[in-house]
Amino acid sequence: MIQEPQINPQLGPVIAKQLQIIIKQPIDGVHVIFNEQDVFDIQADIEGPVDTPFQGGIFRCKLILPPQFPQVAPKGLFNTKIFHPNVSEKGEICVNTLKKDWNPLQWSLKNIFEVIKCLLIVPFPESSLNEEAGKLFMENYDEYFKRAKLLTGIYAIKQDGNVLKGNNQNVNDDADKKNKLTQTQQKKENDQKKWLKRI
Repeated sequence: MIQEPQINPQLGPVIAKQLQIIIKQPIDGVHVIFNEQDVFDIQADIEGPVDTPFQGGIFRCKLILPPQFPQVAPKGLFNTKIFHPNVSEKGEICVNTLKKDWNPLQWSLKNIFEVIKCLLIVPFPESSLNEEAGKLFMENYDEYFKRAKLLTGIYAIKQDGNVLKGNNQNVNDDADKKNKLTQTQQKKENDQKKWLKRI
């Protein structure tokens, strides 16, 4: 069995330093999750920006470093389902910073996460990975906004009042709030999921 090439372990301290920079100088609305066991497990929770259909949602984002990093750009991936022109159904992110504009000599994790957050504010439908989202964005923005907001409500907002925060911790509301999820809300959530399956 052929073993896949691994990323150079000597890059570990470089990545750790980059993550520490973000922790010391945080990006507004981006909470880095520092994995002490695996420094190459680079994840962050991105808050949906205000005045976008993603407002109120928390989107888990992951960077996957290829073996040739930093000569080759990392891949960006949303683990949280999102309806966005530049994010595929599988969560792959298309942004120039991780494509043709990648500079192996001048890169920073802080800049990458800033760019991904900006993409939530200003999509680029010309280079869509999700053609349906791109088409709606260009031709019927209100419908695009509605659909993106609906998916944000289902996948990026915890229905029981729990909100994802950085450093892999959950901020929990009182246990009582969990039990106060009414049958109406549950029915609404189920109806939304059924509707999504039909699309």
